[in-house]
Amino acid sequence: MKITDVELAVTAVRRSQYPTDGLPEFLLVGRSNVGKSSFINTIINRKNLARISSRPGKTQTLNFYFVNKSFYLVDVPGYGYAAVNRKLQEKFGKMIEEYLEKRDELRRVFMLIDFRIKPTEDDLLMYNFLKYYNIPVTIVATKVDKVGSSKKEKNKKMILDTFDLVMGDDLVLFSSVTKLGRDEILKKIDEIAIDSI
Repeated sequence: MKITDVELAVTAVRRSQYPTDGLPEFLLVGRSNVGKSSFINTIINRKNLARISSRPGKTQTLNFYFVNKSFYLVDVPGYGYAAVNRKLQEKFGKMIEEYLEKRDELRRVFMLIDFRIKPTEDDLLMYNFLKYYNIPVTIVATKVDKVGSSKKEKNKKMILDTFDLVMGDDLVLFSSVTKLGRDEILKKIDEIAIDSI
């Protein structure tokens, strides 16, 4: 898939603001500093459409990126960032839950985790939360370029052992530096979006 056209089409905080064209949507979730903006920019082949912030917790809305006029990448606030006060965390939680509960257009979740470390309790909670809604999940392990080749298999095994992925879910190793995993993600989106038509 070649990305020719991208725009930030909608920023939403409630269901009434979501797009209404019925096109497939792919949700991106992950901890606040896991590299979601870098992931989006790598996938859509743009330098800075998604703003990369030195301050985690910056995304405070559901951001719908309209890609190739055929599908949306939906970015949501990161989880597990202690500096965001509890009231705001609860608001984010409700916002995401409202989206997951009744969004027929949602086809798959790309859940980003940091390849360098063991998945956190927050990561596990998020995976189980998504499974509660029976949503297919691809775990995207970011920052793979920062791990030496001798440790890659060990880290991969650690992730798979921690999550115990259900049938249909999978793991993609990803790097926004080397573009590892980009083609795999785009192929997956392409196949799912075509099946949705």
